[in-house]
Amino acid sequence: MLYPLKFNPVLKEKIWGGKKIPQKLNVEVAKEVEIGENFAVSGLKDDLSVVSNGSLAGKNIHELIEKYKGRLIGEKVYNAFGSNFPLLIKYIDANDDLSIQVHPNDDLAKEKYQAFGKTEMWYVINANDGARLISGFSKKTNAEEFTQYHSEGQLMDLMAKHDTSAGDTFFIPAGKVHSIGSGNFIAEIQQTSDITYRIYDYDRRDKYGNPRELHHELAMKAMNFEDADSGKINYQCRDNESAQLASCKYFTTNLLKINGTQTKDYSEIDSFVILMNVGGACHVFANDYSIELNELEAILIPAELNNINIEGHSAKLLEVFV
Repeated sequence: MLYPLKFNPVLKEKIWGGKKIPQKLNVEVAKEVEIGENFAVSGLKDDLSVVSNGSLAGKNIHELIEKYKGRLIGEKVYNAFGSNFPLLIKYIDANDDLSIQVHPNDDLAKEKYQAFGKTEMWYVINANDGARLISGFSKKTNAEEFTQYHSEGQLMDLMAKHDTSAGDTFFIPAGKVHSIGSGNFIAEIQQTSDITYRIYDYDRRDKYGNPRELHHELAMKAMNFEDADSGKINYQCRDNESAQLASCKYFTTNLLKINGTQTKDYSEIDSFVILMNVGGACHVFANDYSIELNELEAILIPAELNNINIEGHSAKLLEVFV
């Protein structure tokens, strides 16, 4: 019988990153290194997650899927994706503004790279006073108007800016222009893809003094110029109930507040489940196995584990499945 799997963090140095992720995870990094992301569960070929707990420790997620197939990720998921894990689960520390960017959809990504596109969502774990993000255009536009704003240095006037606070949630389909602003700490769920087109990067330079690459022509092909929707999701959540935040063909994400003990029955979904801890601490029990899930960690519940128990006090989890 499989058991809940935790993975070694995959920390990503970023020009806009900070110190919070390694501090929270109690991982040492060099003093000058700024960490922007933790890939908590990753199937990217160069960043495969490696199990850190139990008898499967040391095995990467690709090896596990090849061996356990539908038992691990669900028969429907395995039939659709084979040995490719379909989601990338991240925590993001924006100590500075990220670039304004856009991602291609599946059709464009397949045509150009034989890869998946990138639809994603954000859950704001916490935000500093005055923190904002960009999601969508401030009005419906077109390629000609966008180019004019861009060439005249007025691009920010065309961006829809949104104040953020803890618990805010945004759905970012492929084609939506977006950027995470300084002071946001975010949980991100996305398709397994590393294709990003930078539109504007505030004229920053990398650590070698070089301007960061922009992808204007590619971005123009990927952008949905009609998208003036904020993408912000309204929801209500009660203790020990799953409140749906987002659902699309790529993933469903619920918010689950744990106070006490809750039993979850996953027998009907035929999918793995990722539990992301976005606040507090809890324990997860499956058969005779138990595991602690601390803040900024994630675990994968194999599809064959239909029933689990979760115990915690004022814990907040994102519950993710296909």
